[in-house]
Amino acid sequence: MHTHETDGRETQGLGAAVKEVAERASSIVRLELELAAMELKRKVVALGLGIAFALVAAVLLLFVLGFAFATVAAALATAMSTWLALLVTTGILLLLALSLGVLGLSKIRKGTPPVPVQAIREARLTTEALKSDGR
Repeated sequence: MHTHETDGRETQGLGAAVKEVAERASSIVRLELELAAMELKRKVVALGLGIAFALVAAVLLLFVLGFAFATVAAALATAMSTWLALLVTTGILLLLALSLGVLGLSKIRKGTPPVPVQAIREARLTTEALKSDGR
């Protein structure tokens, strides 16, 4: 038979266990929210860098176009050495613009879609683990 003393300890133990489970569950939820925030921040930064690189590439392409026209004008108006120098400058700017464009595209692809995939996966795993009662 149970005594009053034993029943009191079982109730305290159960209450403490319930409190601990609740604290751990809220801790897990807090950590998952933190993971989601960190993942979104990382993707937004990658997206921002990609957009910045793409904008710089677009500006440089405008310079390339300007130098291309200057090259044609110099080729028609002056001796070979001047237009050749302008043509080399155009080629260098074109290579730089293409490099920044590729960097920009890779950063944009890395940052899209801005969904916290890891946090969602972790939340699903946690939910499944809680539903299965540890089995």
